[in-house]
Amino acid sequence: MEYVIKFVYGFLLPPGLFVILLVVICSLLFRKKNLLVFLLGSVALSMYVAFIPLTGILLVHPLEYRYEPPADPRGDVIVMLGGGATLGTPDMNGSGQLSGNAANRLLTVFRLYRQTHLPIILSGGKVYPDSGVEADIGRRQLIALGVPREKILTENKSITTKTNAVNTKKLLTAHRYRHPILVTSAFHMPRAVRLFRQLNIQVTPYPTDYLTSRKTVIYPGQFVPSNGGITFTALKEYVGMLASYF
Repeated sequence: MEYVIKFVYGFLLPPGLFVILLVVICSLLFRKKNLLVFLLGSVALSMYVAFIPLTGILLVHPLEYRYEPPADPRGDVIVMLGGGATLGTPDMNGSGQLSGNAANRLLTVFRLYRQTHLPIILSGGKVYPDSGVEADIGRRQLIALGVPREKILTENKSITTKTNAVNTKKLLTAHRYRHPILVTSAFHMPRAVRLFRQLNIQVTPYPTDYLTSRKTVIYPGQFVPSNGGITFTALKEYVGMLASYF
């Protein structure tokens, strides 16, 4: 019964509700068979396909599984790219928290540190006026988890993946690090690796923060419109990779 309720909710709340409304309007105007009906039907179909979870999974899956995290990562420094942070929100030992993506990345960095005891570079600045400084928040949280202060370097000016790479390269050069282990979300890793390699930085990818399961399972919920977040994330990455060629 719970799954039936979830299925129905998907079409009673936006964006599913908008798809239903467009379909109803098309049905009422169907007999006229004019250009407006064709356009509204096309919009309804496009919205439906864009907002069902299956579309997002199929788009993001090739990104997430391009690289595998090595069982025994080798390098001389761990580099983590920022992925969003809040400003002024209460935390246990200060203010400001990392977003879900960035928090997952930080957890992986901490576990890698426990395994390797390598120094850490956190890259990420204040992207928007109402967001926190990603690298500084990450540093505070790692110190609270027990990572020594002297083991953490911060690069807190970057606001894009490209500036992450450019500014991180400066720190790598200054501290003579040559073999960075790169930690970022799995969907983000292909673009990040490409931008670092354009700067002649040969990273060891360590993807984390997966949005999809390795096995794609087809069930009714995959065809219920949702917020389309995964689809948007995947399209953003594909557009970003295209832009990196220019």
